[in-house]
Amino acid sequence: MCCWSARLNNSAEIFLVFLRLGLTSFGGPVAHLGYFREEFVRRRAWLDEHAYADLVALCQFLPGPASSQVGAGIGLLRGGLPGALAAFLGFTLPSAILLVLFALGVSHAGAQLDSGWLHGLKVVAVAVVAQALWGMGRTLTPDLPRAALAIAAALVATLLPSASGQIGAIVLGGAIGWTCLRATPALPAPSLPVRISRRAGACLLALFLLLLAGLPMLAAGSDSYAVRLFAGFYRAGALVFGGGHVILPLLQSQVVPAGWVSNDAFLAGYGAAQAVPGPLSTFAAYLGAISTQSPSGWTGAAIALGAIFLPALLLVMGALPFWDSVRRHTGVRHALLGVNAAVVGLLLAAFYHPVWTSAILDGGDVVLALAAFLLLVAGKWPPWLVVALTALTAGWLQPALSSSL
Repeated sequence: MCCWSARLNNSAEIFLVFLRLGLTSFGGPVAHLGYFREEFVRRRAWLDEHAYADLVALCQFLPGPASSQVGAGIGLLRGGLPGALAAFLGFTLPSAILLVLFALGVSHAGAQLDSGWLHGLKVVAVAVVAQALWGMGRTLTPDLPRAALAIAAALVATLLPSASGQIGAIVLGGAIGWTCLRATPALPAPSLPVRISRRAGACLLALFLLLLAGLPMLAAGSDSYAVRLFAGFYRAGALVFGGGHVILPLLQSQVVPAGWVSNDAFLAGYGAAQAVPGPLSTFAAYLGAISTQSPSGWTGAAIALGAIFLPALLLVMGALPFWDSVRRHTGVRHALLGVNAAVVGLLLAAFYHPVWTSAILDGGDVVLALAAFLLLVAGKWPPWLVVALTALTAGWLQPALSSSL
């Protein structure tokens, strides 16, 4: 009885700490990793610098939202599987609930979806994706071979505007990286202390692969929208590298052509997602809630949210026991260079369509998007403030600006 009470108290502590972070962690995945280090390495000493660096390296290597995976990994190391679940829920629920409430408001607005402030959310999405493209391009494509690979991936994604084209670009990037690119040698950090067996890890990885292969077949033979929704969002969460912004093309190709969500509503929600704390992938909750199909609302949000994060959680918990061996393999590091370059290409393709083509309608939109980009990149303004300012400007001032151009 005392053992169960101690575990419950431990999980409750983990949940409350991550809930506070979920309510206050603005700034995207890089900022989240900084908040985690301050909280769990320096302040609480739940793990040391080497263990934290090793966990971050693993989550950068895996597909899925890196900051959420790091949080789940910290929860796992602190409190086992219940701790991982507590960390995930605490960090994810605040932004998910806010975005569902926004989706319900947009649904009630109906024909007002083209109003000025909602159009401003689509315009600010241009600036946010451009900022992500700028930062990722400088880091992940610093030389000519990787820049060329990014352009090739963008062409593949543009010519094959579907999930298969995007997955093909990532696979192509990994294959070219494995055979042609070379990683800078680095001395590995000490092994991460893991409290999960290799057998349990193998079972979790097998479940990840089983769902990845089986869900599309199940969805193809089912008339249930809930099954198709879960399968589509699971695939998006399982195959995206590079964080929340890069998941944009996968989600757009999943929900917009199928008619589940209009392109205007998609971009408005993406803009709103920049204004809330926590992981950007909670954008999935918005899409599930605003869907034109049933179930939508809170039920659709829960299905989409669970589906998009489930592969990330299975991967980080399943890979932890094997990470020390995998990270020392030179070919794996080479392949990751190519995958990261392809990710930049996918984001470049998404920046043009649908983000730019759907949001930039006239000269006033160009001016507004450029101003938002400069505030983010040069001014270092917080994204939530830039989102709010852009939406207000589009609603009140931009019509006058457009008419004068």
